[in-house]
Amino acid sequence: MSLSRSLSNLFLASALLLPVSPLAANGSQPDKVSFYFAAHEDDWQLFMNPTAFEDVSGAAAKTVFVHVTAGDDGLGVGSGGRKQPYYLARENGALNAIRFMADADKTPISSSAGPMTFNGHPVFRASYLNTIAYFLRLPDGNATGAGFAGTGFQSLKRLADGDIDTLSAIDGATIYRGWSDLVATVQEIINYERGPAPLVQINVAETDARINPNDHSDHLMTAKAALDAARDMSCVRRVYYVDYASAKLPENLNARERDMESAVFAVTLAGVIAFDHGTAWHHYDQSFIGRNYFRVEEPNSHCSAPGTKIAAKH
Repeated sequence: MSLSRSLSNLFLASALLLPVSPLAANGSQPDKVSFYFAAHEDDWQLFMNPTAFEDVSGAAAKTVFVHVTAGDDGLGVGSGGRKQPYYLARENGALNAIRFMADADKTPISSSAGPMTFNGHPVFRASYLNTIAYFLRLPDGNATGAGFAGTGFQSLKRLADGDIDTLSAIDGATIYRGWSDLVATVQEIINYERGPAPLVQINVAETDARINPNDHSDHLMTAKAALDAARDMSCVRRVYYVDYASAKLPENLNARERDMESAVFAVTLAGVIAFDHGTAWHHYDQSFIGRNYFRVEEPNSHCSAPGTKIAAKH
């Protein structure tokens, strides 16, 4: 296990070198598919950047963003009195951000989107250049995992704990019957998008409460679903990101990295505003922008593809 972007402010005694994404030493195409598992449609932008931008820009053969909840804040498919449903506004923000990263130094193309079936469940999938976005549209579980009255007090945590037997997508597209059903669906998504790639990178919220205390329940349950799904897979690098707790840590990105992170987040908010919903730029800018803390669990060394050189940075 290694740690990166100095976690010295935490209980950990020291920070080690972080292996960056493996690239073929001869400059050929990268050999990994990188998955970003986000509970809400702005999580990876705030907590997993500029790592995500770097993957989209060329460190990964394909970058897949899996948004597990609708981030609906208890509204379900409602609009809260605005012109568009809130969950669609949040999805529009995420898709705008993904296209922004993919289009860096490239000419925009047409995208494709629609439901695909995994483990018997239709899941909305959008494809653009070397990126894929999934939206499972499960109910926002509230910070503690208790859920909201507007969506029947459903949540990932309550499903994982066995407090409820089923969890329904807010748009009525499907019903997951138990935690294992959801995990099997996520597993099929990973296997489908991985294809023949020799290395998979799973990016999730930090699950160690000593490093990432008081995180949102949906963040932790999304990480659990992804990790459970990848448990028996070969050649999987697991990267754990500090989420809300990063607000109490000093900025650790250089000027270029901060620009990448803030630009992606700004585009996300612009997509939300375009669908007639408000945003909170100042709160998030002051709390999270400029910070990117994570640790890495590497797979066995035999997983490195022939000719792959693993570099390291502080």
